[in-house]
Amino acid sequence: MDAHRYPAFFHRQRSRLLALLLICILAALGSTHAAASSPLANQSIQAGDSTWSYYEGAKNGPTLLLVHGFASSKEVWHALGETLTTRFHVIIPDLPGWGASTRIAQGNYDIDAQAARLDAFITALDIQGVTLVGHSMGGAIVGVYAAENPARVARLALIGSLGLSFAENDFIRTLTAGINPFIYDDRAGVERTARWVYLKPPALSDQQVDDAIAGNRAQRSFIESTLARIRIPSQWLALEPRLAQLTLPVLGVGCRQDKVIDISALDTLRNGLPTTQDTRLVTLEGCNHLPMIERPTETAQLLGDFILGTEAQTQRSTRQ
Repeated sequence: MDAHRYPAFFHRQRSRLLALLLICILAALGSTHAAASSPLANQSIQAGDSTWSYYEGAKNGPTLLLVHGFASSKEVWHALGETLTTRFHVIIPDLPGWGASTRIAQGNYDIDAQAARLDAFITALDIQGVTLVGHSMGGAIVGVYAAENPARVARLALIGSLGLSFAENDFIRTLTAGINPFIYDDRAGVERTARWVYLKPPALSDQQVDDAIAGNRAQRSFIESTLARIRIPSQWLALEPRLAQLTLPVLGVGCRQDKVIDISALDTLRNGLPTTQDTRLVTLEGCNHLPMIERPTETAQLLGDFILGTEAQTQRSTRQ
């Protein structure tokens, strides 16, 4: 589906999903879309130490694997993934530990450990020449994976990516003060957390707030332990020292008003990649930390142009 041609579709999807996504992003509550109404089928596969739950569309083009961030799930990509299935083979997993995928008691779910699990997932699905798209923590994971497995990845897209240094912002100052922005116990806390990731947070009913709080409490121990692991500098900045290893086309996308990952992370990306690199850096306006939700049309178009453009360039080079 062409994002430019179907703005009404995105508007309907955004209205329907905003409240759901606040819950599943911040409380990691899963939500399964009816298979009959979606081109994305719900699948599962055993890979390494985990059973992965994932959405998969028809094999209509190059494979596109979309990876979510911290305290999130595959639902964050669902609406965008549906629009991309007519041109691409879309795969959207729940990272192990999150959503409906396996969580191992006392398991390690830092960046390096998840990159190793991603290798097992890609191997199990026998995916070749994949385009990896990662958001926030997912960006650090796919970036590390691409740096360590260059032969298996065709392109890399990083959206509001963790793993890179950026100017200190209120989010970092909050973490440094020992406050976990992803923990809440009342409506004020839910709304405060929403303001960290949404430019215009959705209105939530009392039931939705209660569900979010219940889910957050159930996930709290895992959220806290995982955040502590990824806050270690070797994990928080896991991608930055590996940027020089990336020789594939890279798309970096950031929102100017992102309160979690400051837009200056794109400067780190630019400065760390090889100078001969095919690099495209884009700053979006009118979104906070979730451009796939708040700017879905632009995000879909950027991904489509990036994938098809680099593929066409590769085909031209092969023919010459």
